[in-house]
Amino acid sequence: MEKFAKVKSIAADLQISNIDTDMIIPKQFLKTIKRTGLGSALFYEMRYDEKGNAIKSFILNNAPYNKAKILISGKNFGCGSSREHAPWALLDFGIKCIIAESFADIFYNNCFKNGILPIVLPENQVKELSEAAKKNKEIEIDLIDQKIHKGDNRPFDFEIESFRKECLLNGYDDIALTLKKDAKINIFEQNKKNLTPWLY
Repeated sequence: MEKFAKVKSIAADLQISNIDTDMIIPKQFLKTIKRTGLGSALFYEMRYDEKGNAIKSFILNNAPYNKAKILISGKNFGCGSSREHAPWALLDFGIKCIIAESFADIFYNNCFKNGILPIVLPENQVKELSEAAKKNKEIEIDLIDQKIHKGDNRPFDFEIESFRKECLLNGYDDIALTLKKDAKINIFEQNKKNLTPWLY
């Protein structure tokens, strides 16, 4: 998993509450188990018409927001079914951070496991960042200091659990965390072989 320390980008403002995982990545794109190639299907039914043509009014179809690494959205982002393809699609599109008033629990957890930083902020701060996004102002997310810089002298602080912060900073996914205990696993396996050699 790619390490996350800071990201600086124009933000895409998608002020819709209760965006569910089927809106993020529709069910017809769930056949693959690859984490790449899903960016083109992100918000598919909102980005394209019935003929597959891009809907010009949708924010992610327009420059510079089609290159945004930060997404600002409404309450309860990522609700619905627990499909891990949702963070895969966001990350493949280029989104590295999502800011909202609240997230669905499973989606929130899946973000961390895939290298995306979900940030919960109060309504007034989300609105202020939304206005900055509409003015094409760059926003910087500093995970190390847990601050959001928006081009003035009033950065916003955000909370994150220390373990999740450590995982993002070091690029630890579940596999990497397991491999950190490789020496202990090897000792356990060797002891098991000594105790029950007939199983091996």
